[in-house]
Amino acid sequence: MAELGIGAYRFSIAWPRIQPEGRGAPNRAGLDHYRRLVDALNRRGIAPVATLYHWDLPQALEDAGGWPVRETAERFAEYARLVHDALGGEVPFWITLNEPWVAAWLGYGTGVHAPGKHDDALALAATHHLLLAHGLALDALTTGEVGIALNLEPCLPETDRPEDVRAARLADLHLNALVLDPLFGRGYPRELIEHFRGVTDMEFVLDGDLESIAKPLDFLGVNYYRRHTVSSRPRPGRASGDFPGSLGAWSYPPPGIEVTAMGWPVEPEGLTAVLTRVHREYGPAKILITENGAAFEDEPGIDGFVQDDRRVAYLREHVAAANGALDQGVPLAGYFAWSLLDNFEWAEGYAKRFGVVGVDFATQARTPKASARWFADLIARSDGGAMARPATPG
Repeated sequence: MAELGIGAYRFSIAWPRIQPEGRGAPNRAGLDHYRRLVDALNRRGIAPVATLYHWDLPQALEDAGGWPVRETAERFAEYARLVHDALGGEVPFWITLNEPWVAAWLGYGTGVHAPGKHDDALALAATHHLLLAHGLALDALTTGEVGIALNLEPCLPETDRPEDVRAARLADLHLNALVLDPLFGRGYPRELIEHFRGVTDMEFVLDGDLESIAKPLDFLGVNYYRRHTVSSRPRPGRASGDFPGSLGAWSYPPPGIEVTAMGWPVEPEGLTAVLTRVHREYGPAKILITENGAAFEDEPGIDGFVQDDRRVAYLREHVAAANGALDQGVPLAGYFAWSLLDNFEWAEGYAKRFGVVGVDFATQARTPKASARWFADLIARSDGGAMARPATPG
């Protein structure tokens, strides 16, 4: 990272490494691991940006019900305090949760991620308790700047037919407003809650919860990978994905648009759109792009070097889109590429490579790709500016 000129590194702290049972005294060896990392970063002038939760829940807490259970949020606040007490003076930026929508809906709604549940009621309860965990943790994080990282995905109707327009609106409420609205003091979107009326009565929302969730943020983290073109009906023979929550909505890559190895359309203008919209409608004091990147089928040469021109183009176009948002007055203070290294990509395992540095998983040899060289040049030309800081969780 120092050789590339990177100015900040976003990493995650593994809750099970600190509290294997999800409660009680911390594992000192686990805390020492992160102390060494933070010290090494600071000695090289690389700002540590610590994410407290990136989907790895202590198994004992999942066995007790996981995120659909209120106590998990309370235990998270305890964990946040332990980590802050150990590292607080050395970490200038804290992120409470990474993508709570994904943790709730892919974990408890569709079963794509752990713990593999398929229940909309559980997913809604998990959504609330994840956001509550964020609010409770804010009281423990008393030094540095504190924010949360959200996966925000704009939704456009495929046609102007009323049914497509409604499907796109419902998808947008579910993906975006379900988390943004309560974080910025608006409560949960009424239209979406009406959609789920037969699933749950939201009895898990207690007095004071929404006020806790809506505590002021120092920054909002935006993870952007894709924009959705939404239809109200499935199309046989076309690559699509239906949204969690029985919305009656399906997402399709637009015809003629490049897609990544994940099948996600490459639409950098969506990044400008989501940044300007969040600025206009919610007004966060500061925004960081906490993830943006692409998986492609990297093919190393005989020397192990990866000439990943498609990733270079992707990053160039999205950095330009971010700068377009800056030009429109968005208070954008940083850009983190996903990811520094090829790494474990959750349900995809090691099959999808996002890194600007290639990893031979058998030997752990690490080789900067063409995209890393491009990023190093961008950082050098911008004199280490905030708009050129690739990072990955640890």
